[in-house]
Amino acid sequence: MEEASSPERECSGGPFLQVLEQHWARVGFGLDGRPAEAAWRCLGRALGPACPGDLLSGYSLVSISDLQSQQREPCCSLLTWSSEKFNKWVHQNEGLLPNQKVLQQTNLILFGYLTNERPEEKDKWVDGSLYVRDNTGTLPCELLHFQPDWLGCLFLFPSWVFIPQREQYVEILEDPIPVIPGPEKTINIVPVFYPESAVQLLNARPRCEQLVKLNVAGELFRLSNILYMHHKAFFFLFLKCFHSAACVPILVQKAPHLVWRHALQLGHRYILTDLKISCLKASKINVFITSSSSNLRLYCVEQVTEQFLDNATERDLVVPISSMTSVQPNTMLEVKEKEKIAVPCMKSRMMSYTGIITRVLNAQAGLIELDSKFILCLAYQQLLNCGRGLRPGACIELQDIHFVENAVATSPSILGACLHSTVVLKSFSAYSTLHQPITSFGNLYIRLLLRYNLSLPYYLWLVSLLETFQQRFGCFIPFQQAQSAAEKFIGPVLECLVLSRKQERNVHLEILAEPHPCPIEQNQSPEPPCQIPPFSMLYPMIEKHYQESLSPLHQQSSTSEHHNTQELNDRLDWSCCSLSAESFHPRMVLLGMLECSRRGFLKLQDKRKTLPCVIFHKDGRPFAETSLIGCLLQVEIFQLIIEQFCQCNVSSCQQLETPKHVKNKKPRIYVQFFFEDAKIIHTPEKGVPRGSTLLENRNAESPTIKGNTFSGEKDNDTSAAEHRSSDVLNTERTKPEASMPEPSVDSSYVSRLFLVTQKEGLSRRNYLPRSEGNREDGQAAPLCFQVIVQWMSKPELCKSLVENVGHTISAVERTNKDHTNVLLLFQRKSLRWFTFLHPDHMYQLIIPECSDLAVFDKLCSSPTPGSLLNSLNGSLFLPVPDAALLHHMSQIPQTVSPMMEQKFFSIEEILSDRFTGSLVSFSGEVVERHLCKSLAGRKSRTDTQQKASPLSLDYTVKLSIAPAPASPVWLDVYIEASFLPYLLGVLPGAKITFQNVQRKISRFSNVYCTYVASSCMCILTPPLNNLSYRYPDLTPVLSGIHLYNVALQPPTLCQVKVTCHVTCVLFLSLRWTCSICNSVFIEGRWSQNHSACLSHTGVSNVNAKILVEDGTSEFAVLCKNQQVQKILSLSPKEWSVIERHIQSKGSIYIQPSQGAGRSEEPEDIVTWYLRSLCRSPLVCRTIQLTFKLDRKFSKIQEAGPRQLRRFCLNELEFLSHERAACNLLCLNIQEDT
Repeated sequence: MEEASSPERECSGGPFLQVLEQHWARVGFGLDGRPAEAAWRCLGRALGPACPGDLLSGYSLVSISDLQSQQREPCCSLLTWSSEKFNKWVHQNEGLLPNQKVLQQTNLILFGYLTNERPEEKDKWVDGSLYVRDNTGTLPCELLHFQPDWLGCLFLFPSWVFIPQREQYVEILEDPIPVIPGPEKTINIVPVFYPESAVQLLNARPRCEQLVKLNVAGELFRLSNILYMHHKAFFFLFLKCFHSAACVPILVQKAPHLVWRHALQLGHRYILTDLKISCLKASKINVFITSSSSNLRLYCVEQVTEQFLDNATERDLVVPISSMTSVQPNTMLEVKEKEKIAVPCMKSRMMSYTGIITRVLNAQAGLIELDSKFILCLAYQQLLNCGRGLRPGACIELQDIHFVENAVATSPSILGACLHSTVVLKSFSAYSTLHQPITSFGNLYIRLLLRYNLSLPYYLWLVSLLETFQQRFGCFIPFQQAQSAAEKFIGPVLECLVLSRKQERNVHLEILAEPHPCPIEQNQSPEPPCQIPPFSMLYPMIEKHYQESLSPLHQQSSTSEHHNTQELNDRLDWSCCSLSAESFHPRMVLLGMLECSRRGFLKLQDKRKTLPCVIFHKDGRPFAETSLIGCLLQVEIFQLIIEQFCQCNVSSCQQLETPKHVKNKKPRIYVQFFFEDAKIIHTPEKGVPRGSTLLENRNAESPTIKGNTFSGEKDNDTSAAEHRSSDVLNTERTKPEASMPEPSVDSSYVSRLFLVTQKEGLSRRNYLPRSEGNREDGQAAPLCFQVIVQWMSKPELCKSLVENVGHTISAVERTNKDHTNVLLLFQRKSLRWFTFLHPDHMYQLIIPECSDLAVFDKLCSSPTPGSLLNSLNGSLFLPVPDAALLHHMSQIPQTVSPMMEQKFFSIEEILSDRFTGSLVSFSGEVVERHLCKSLAGRKSRTDTQQKASPLSLDYTVKLSIAPAPASPVWLDVYIEASFLPYLLGVLPGAKITFQNVQRKISRFSNVYCTYVASSCMCILTPPLNNLSYRYPDLTPVLSGIHLYNVALQPPTLCQVKVTCHVTCVLFLSLRWTCSICNSVFIEGRWSQNHSACLSHTGVSNVNAKILVEDGTSEFAVLCKNQQVQKILSLSPKEWSVIERHIQSKGSIYIQPSQGAGRSEEPEDIVTWYLRSLCRSPLVCRTIQLTFKLDRKFSKIQEAGPRQLRRFCLNELEFLSHERAACNLLCLNIQEDT
């Protein structure tokens, strides 16, 4: 051996041969003779005439296992490339990919066998993939050129690229060099049929059964991808005649022959031997199929003899095909249509194209960007090799590709590859980009595409939908579960698509037919049944829709041109409207994870934004399903509520669009829906989170009560538990927030049952952590709420929530009279439980990561003397830890509930003069909602309160509550603006429950209630119909009655419509006043000195009082603004003249019964005209009057002295005492027809 190898050893210096021998022994190639010297000679052939020892300096040999385990970054080894060739390869696509990182060069030499199967998968199906193998491992590879006789041979791979990731593989840049060159093959002359004759054999199959096997030669015209269906892998190739359009299909389905797919190149000539004729069962098409003895050979005219058909063979019709050449997209419109057969066919825009991959848009969806201009869709094909080699920078050639313009409005032109198309990799990428596998199996995109047979536009819409879904919720849901949730969500949506439901996709016809049917041909414009935008896009959509069509500013300007200034500004300071799913086109569907906010409300959230929500039950129960926390919900029936808060200083509707007069707009958007209308798309795994050590620094975290517990009235403490609610709640476990740690399998939990007896609303209370001492001036009190509960069991130790459920439910039966009252204080993170706590319900309080049964006693402290808990004979005060969990157990039956002795009062009872209670609970429907000045006067506020409250603290919200929509009685409830940020869903038409609101009596003897810190409110049902800004529409109108009925039983809430006669005008007042201070303006100046007022805008303020009767009774009616115009029967032009006159005069007052008014002058013809008009028949006429009772003076008039009135009947006179007539407020005037 030494003598034979001496020349090489002299050239290499010997060390490299020793390395080769060691490497050869490790990888186990096992060549006979001198294997290291054979590899050395192979390297010499690769490197040329130069001495290999000089060129191999710095190179090292690498095995498959070392390459897979040690190389972490994409790299290339270019043994035979010059620097010039490498630079040209790197810079050829620099214009399209300017910022891409170039592949790192490594000096590695790779030897290995080429094979078409993995050693561990010999018994499995073969998909035609190629592998490089040595004794240490196997690595998939992609080649640009391949010969079938390379299989099983040992090669040197001189130039290659390694892509390291989960699916590692190598890209072979140059043909491998055999270590031992094979002998030259002896090729025999074979008889062949050319496609023109072979087509006739296919058509005459029954008469050609004697031809067992035959050979076919032709030019490769078209080539399909390798497909795997019905547990078989196969592909089709098409050989075209050299001088005609005749073409024959050949089916290759034998496992050893699938590698031919890598060797076949379009436009080259081949011979396929030992073919059989077969009929495809699904499509009834005759094709040639390969047999076990078939071979693939390059065509050489000297090595073939042509066979001819028998003269008796019938010649059938030949299907013509196209020989379209490659064109660029900008000349695509000039491409001629394919030749057509005599049968009807669909028009198709087909083309060929060669381009550079610039981006992989979505590998799972099969979307790739070419040349930064076009999108290539590979979803309609199968890529069994996962698209290896399709990286940015690679060049691909497309044959018979569909060109689709405007498939989606937001996308460029699409190139769609169906099963009829051919995709060929022409060159590999020179950039260090990882491969993104394009899988066909276990792929949600492909599964939905095949199941619903989607056309290309609809498939692109589906991709957009699923991409948005993954972006929004991929951070919350594990990938596999996210795939299942997405399919559960998108399946019903696809079922709703109005598609022409065609038969299942016919693979054989799509590949073989000319022209071919395929889903890409269905190029109809997509009409999605719905839209599911992320919340970051939803907010701008809602605000745009709101401003364009539903803004109360627009509604005010369209419904009335003149309003009282104060009424107009108060009306606009807090306005609202609602949108339904059908308000958008296409209709809106909401999708979000249900979570709890630390501010005490529920919210739907995705990755970027949240949407507050209010959830109801259709049977009127309060929402209580904590099992939904962390669940992905799909909501199709809902109300989007838009509440607009602003500071308005407008004098007329013309100023509504002026930023100077409408400032500090703060919209609040939330959604309302029924629990029964929500679909659960994903449910998280059960588990309890690990919390921090709850007893650490207890003294620093346990709050104390500073001064009065509540920020409301002083007498609330003594009567806070006077009445309790009987709301229904049904809750379970809640999922922890994202900031909490993951659950521990071996964790222990301490739990204890409690029953809620009283709940108070969210407010800022004077609780301080003991470490803080006294609060500094201006520092906001912490937001919190508190619940009075009773311990119903002793602490128990459990390993999981499910383990302890049986014990806790049975504990309800062991209730007795000795239960301990406890005040639970919720603040900071524990505020998330506010929505789920309701009286008369049993809960399990769980302390995670704890095994100390005395933990509740350690957390509790004694109440402060004089506090609410002492007044309830309580003994414990427990701040609920942030990490504590609540688990709803059951609702206590009313027969055993300790709250049965308390009850809800009806609104009629509360309004009764005999009612003596202070704190009351009741339920009803919101009929009207208004803003008014605060009952407590102007208040100071901290920065925290300024940010939290959308309204100024000078405001109070007045809610008019009726027991039923058509009820003639109602009760006003006043809520300070400081409570407003935590009250969602307070809308006209909503059914609401109030607990522990304070009953009061006004100076006009009207009964009303105020919302205090001990109060609590629960929205039971939303408005039944979509809300509008016209609140009076929700008020019932009584018609067909007489004024006599109004005198007997004055209505308190409902509106009344009567037909009556205007007897006279009692007075008429017309004033032009300041828009802010209401001072009279004369020619644009104040009539008196008002240096404090900065307004220079005046507004018309017109009032009148008329007397009406209908033969049964008479009433005085107050009218204003446009109602006065209707009473006086003035046209808009006449009304404008009068307004201009008022603007110059300042004010006019007319009292027709007393002659000239105090502002009248002899030359004032307008005043004289108005006074004359008040006495004319144009005013004293029959009208249809809609009115309501003036409540302000009704109580005073009822309590005042009765009047003595004289009546005449024939010649007799009667004296009678009668009650003073109530004033009526005019709502609308119509002419009597």
